Amino acid sequence: MEGKRILVVDDDQLLHEFLVETLKRKCYEVDSAEDATTAINKLELNQFDLVITDLRLPDKDGMEVLNSAKRHNGETGVIVITAFGTVENAVQAMKIGAFDYLTKPFSADEIELVIEKYFNYRELETENKFLRSQLGKFYGFENIIGHSSKMQEVFDIIRMVSDSRATVLIQGPSGTGKELVAKAIHFNSPRKNKAFVKTNCAALPDGLVESELFGHEKGAFTGAIKRTQGRFELAHEGTLLLDEISEMSIRLQAKLLRVLQEKAFEKVGNPETLEVDVRVIATTNRDLKELAEKNEFREDLYYRLNVVPITLPALKHKKEDIPLLVEHFIKKHSEENCRDVSKISAEAMRMLMNHDWPGNVRELENAIERAVVISRTDVIEPVHFLTFCHLQPAYEYKDRWNGDVKNLSEVEKGLILQVLGENDGNRTRSAEILGISVRTLRNKIREFRQIGLEIPSRGSNSFAPCPDQGR
Repeated sequence: MEGKRILVVDDDQLLHEFLVETLKRKCYEVDSAEDATTAINKLELNQFDLVITDLRLPDKDGMEVLNSAKRHNGETGVIVITAFGTVENAVQAMKIGAFDYLTKPFSADEIELVIEKYFNYRELETENKFLRSQLGKFYGFENIIGHSSKMQEVFDIIRMVSDSRATVLIQGPSGTGKELVAKAIHFNSPRKNKAFVKTNCAALPDGLVESELFGHEKGAFTGAIKRTQGRFELAHEGTLLLDEISEMSIRLQAKLLRVLQEKAFEKVGNPETLEVDVRVIATTNRDLKELAEKNEFREDLYYRLNVVPITLPALKHKKEDIPLLVEHFIKKHSEENCRDVSKISAEAMRMLMNHDWPGNVRELENAIERAVVISRTDVIEPVHFLTFCHLQPAYEYKDRWNGDVKNLSEVEKGLILQVLGENDGNRTRSAEILGISVRTLRNKIREFRQIGLEIPSRGSNSFAPCPDQGR
């Protein structure tokens, strides 16, 4: 355990030597003191990973060594040694910060085991802090991509609301990143080290949503074989995300309203009231105000949820963000899929800019991921979007095919025939260039022949005209 520094504090000469010898044998760096004053002086001048101290010392109480260790470095662990008759003192020491205690007499194996347990605990704690810090970075609002004025407004609201306890209602079409915004709020708030719990209100039958939110007692209903914590209980002192809140039944909305108002609830099958400290964030892709006016959503719950509203715009209303998003997704999916793709051609970018994106940012990311995966070069070209969900081209192919290109089907036909012609009808080579399988290419050729298109063959070095030509 090279590099771990331990301070041993004990006035019993035999025990003192036993501890020092045992720890050095395990390759720890060991320093020692025979009284509290010397130990406290060493703690003021040096950094130690762990202090092992007797509670009874000749000049001061071992509690003072514990307090000094915590005062000078909160990361320093303390293990206290006590006689059998003073175990209560050891328990008190643990309440104010000691990691564990040992009662005399103890063996070398016992002290080694407690020390190993402490350093394993510290390692897990350090790893947990690192992972939480990484989550905070990943879900920081600065990582929500967008320079458009609409997104800047969203960022401003996130910054203002994160430090508060206010309930937030995030509205916007599917695929706009509502959950990402909710996580950004949580991980930039004072609650970031507590739980972020998500419940999809549309994913569970009405009868199970109540149990899911509030928990249940064993035997509360058929199949309730054990006591279960609900999402509110799990999210205590943290954040609860109620996704697709508009799908919650009117009956359950009344119970949710009470929790938001009184910060208390009862488990299913238990009349005892439980108090919770939970920040609620709700999301929906529907207009809750409109639903409330139609009596399809409780108006009082709408106002309780709508303390701080955030509306995320559809991608078609903030197209100036598309280049930034594309750059981000290319980098992300190139790294995840071990590809060297780093650029997108101007023609392909114009194609993306011209699309309406009914699936919003999620649809754009799917398109980029697919393009990255099938690309054989470091540049994404229009051909990599050919089979993707009705993507409309932005630039005209008429300079290439002398046709008036209007939709994806025409682009697909024209480009496949172009590649076949340029490769002398070689289907294997053409499929490779197009980023599709030979089987897919063969099926496309069969479709083209059925509508009377001339298909380039070996030796022809030509291609059929675009479908609009000659009509």
